Amino acid sequence: MTLSPERLAITIAAHAADRKASDIVALDLREVAGYTDFFVICSGNTDRQTKAIHDAIHLGLKQQDGLLPRRVEGVSEARWILMDYLDVVVHIFTPDTRDFYRLEALWGDVPRREFDPQELLAELPASSAAS
Repeated sequence: MTLSPERLAITIAAHAADRKASDIVALDLREVAGYTDFFVICSGNTDRQTKAIHDAIHLGLKQQDGLLPRRVEGVSEARWILMDYLDVVVHIFTPDTRDFYRLEALWGDVPRREFDPQELLAELPASSAAS
């Protein structure tokens, strides 16, 4: 079963929340960009946490939905990890890097959805949530 872009964005956000990502938002780019429908943006407090968030998204989508990113960049440095799932592009930042690049300000005119991490965790199958 193929996930809609909206459902994919929510699922990605849920996997990020499962690894304690903070400030999880989705930007709806459907009216302004031809290359993707959504950006999901989140932060990890450290390089190590950004990698853990990446790993959770990658593994969760692979195991549960059979999806792999078309492209991944930034894992080695882990200050800004980009995962391209075509309909959804994921940006995982450390706080300083997120403040520096300010993607939300750059795309400030598009619809924005902020996620509650507790509500997102309910979106994950019980077997995938971290203990």
